[in-house]
Amino acid sequence: MHERAGEPAAESDLIDVEALVRAYYEQKPDASVPGQRVVFGTSGHRGSSLTTSFNEDHILATTQAIVEYRAAQGITGPLFIGADTHALSAPAQTTALDVLVANRVRVLADEFDDYVPTPALSHAILKWNNDPVRRAEGEADGIVITPSHNPPQDGGFKYNPPHGGPADSDATKWIAARANELIEGGLRGVLQAEPSAVETYDFRGAYVADLANVIDFGAIRRSGIRIGADPLGGASVSYWGAIRDAYELDLTVVNERVDPRWAFMTLDWDGRIRMDPSSPSAMASVLSHEGYDILTGNDADADRHGIVTPDGGLMNPNHYLAVAIEYLFAHRPGWRSDAAIGKTLVSSSMIDRVAASLGRRLWEVPVGFKWFVPGLVDGSVGFGGEESAGASFLRFDGRVWTTDKDGILLCLLAAEIRAVTGRSPSELYAELVERFGDPAYERVDAPANAAQKAALGRLDGDAIAATELAGDPITAKLSHAPGNGAAIGGVKVETADAWFAARPSGTEDVYKIYAESFNGADHLAEVQAEAKRIVDAALAS
Repeated sequence: MHERAGEPAAESDLIDVEALVRAYYEQKPDASVPGQRVVFGTSGHRGSSLTTSFNEDHILATTQAIVEYRAAQGITGPLFIGADTHALSAPAQTTALDVLVANRVRVLADEFDDYVPTPALSHAILKWNNDPVRRAEGEADGIVITPSHNPPQDGGFKYNPPHGGPADSDATKWIAARANELIEGGLRGVLQAEPSAVETYDFRGAYVADLANVIDFGAIRRSGIRIGADPLGGASVSYWGAIRDAYELDLTVVNERVDPRWAFMTLDWDGRIRMDPSSPSAMASVLSHEGYDILTGNDADADRHGIVTPDGGLMNPNHYLAVAIEYLFAHRPGWRSDAAIGKTLVSSSMIDRVAASLGRRLWEVPVGFKWFVPGLVDGSVGFGGEESAGASFLRFDGRVWTTDKDGILLCLLAAEIRAVTGRSPSELYAELVERFGDPAYERVDAPANAAQKAALGRLDGDAIAATELAGDPITAKLSHAPGNGAAIGGVKVETADAWFAARPSGTEDVYKIYAESFNGADHLAEVQAEAKRIVDAALAS
C-alpha cells in the first residue's frame, strides 16, 4: 500500500489535460515499437498519448480497420458510438467520426452530446437488433471509447459487434493487425471527412425507461430506503438523476462533478488516481457519506459497481456477486429453469457453493466478460459475473438485458435486495458464511520476464507435477475452463477447500496469482507460496 492511499489527490497528482490532448495529436506511433502498436486486451485497445500508445494515428487506423471488418462481416446497419469522461475520449470520438463518416457508415451518437456508459451502448445495440423492423435495415454494432477505471491519462477504444458485448479474440486480432498495417503504411487507405452526417440517439432515455423490465422499482419505492449514488466523475453522472426522477426514488447523487483530472478522487492503493469502485482506497471519499441504506459507486464507463452498506462498509466484489446470485435465482421466476450461473474461473468458490445449494449449473469461463455473451443472449445463463466487480443478468422474462458489464444495474439490484429482504447485502453474505464457510481470497503478483509469461500462457495443466497444495490433495489441474473448454491463458489448480490460478500480466513483467482458501488466512498464505513454487517449477521444466 502506498503511504498516501485513500488520501485526497494533491495538485502534484493531477494530469495536465492540455499537454495530454496536445500529445494525442502530435505524437506519432512507430508500429515497430511493441509499446506503440495497437493491442486489444480483454476490453479493447488502451494506452496514453504521453507514452505514444493512444494517439490520433491509433484511432484513425483502428476505426478504419473496424469499418473494413464490419463490411467483411456483412454488418450494414448503424454503428452506435459513445464516450466516457476521460480527457482523451472526446478527441478520440471526433477522430473516429471523421473516419466513419468518410466511409459512409451510418453513425448514431448521443442526442444530448452526453457521456455514454458502456451498458447503455450495449443496450442500444441489442434494442436495435432485437427489433425486426429495425434489424431489416441491417444489424447494428458499436464503438465505446473508454479505458474503464484506468487513470486519467489513459484512453481506451473498444468494438462491440452485433451481439452487443465485447468483440471476441478473432475479431480483435484481425482489427489490431489491420490497424497496425495501416499505421506502418503511413495511414494510406484511411478515409477522413468532416463529421457532418451524424445521426443521434437518446441512449439515456432508452436505457432508463427499459430498466423497469429488469429491476423491481416498485419494491424499492415502497420500502422508502435512502440511496446514495456516486458516479465517481464518470459517464453515469446524468443517468442517476434520470433514474431517480423516472422511478420516484429517494436517491441522492452525492457527487455530480466531472473533471478529467479527477481532482476530487482519493488515491488508490498504489498512490495513483484510479476510478475503481471496488477499491476501499479509491472509494474513501464515498465511504465518508452517512445516512444511506445503500451507497453505490461506478467507474468512468459505469461497467463496474461498488456497494456500500451501513453495517459492512464497502463489500468485496466476490461477496456481493454471491449474494446477488442467490437473490436473483430465488426472485426471477421468469428465467429458464435450467439457466446457469456464470462466473470467471478466478471468482470466489463461494459462488460454486451457492450454485450447488440452488441446484443450478455452474458455468465457469476464462477471464473476460465476452465469454458470457452467448449464454446471456439465448437465456441459458441467467447471471454472468467476474471478480473485478463486473456483471449483468437477464430481464424478468428471461430475455437478454446487456451483454457487457452493467455497473448501474448491479447497484440498483443492491437497493432491490435491501428493499425486498429487509436486510443489507452484507448481512446476507454473513448468512452465506455461516452456511458455507468463510473464504480468504487475494490476488498477488510474482515477477516474470516476457519469455516466462509467454510460457505460462501456453502451459498445460498436465505439466504440473505437484500432487498436493498446502497439505491437501490436488483435485484438478486446469488449462481450459470447465464451462466452455476455452483456454485459460494460464493454469488453475484446485483442492476441496482451496485453489489458485496463475495468469501472465498483459502490461507488466509479472504473472498474477489469484488464490482462495476456506481454511483461513494462514492457509491462504501457504497456498500462495506453494502456487509460486509450483508454477516456477512447471515453467523451468
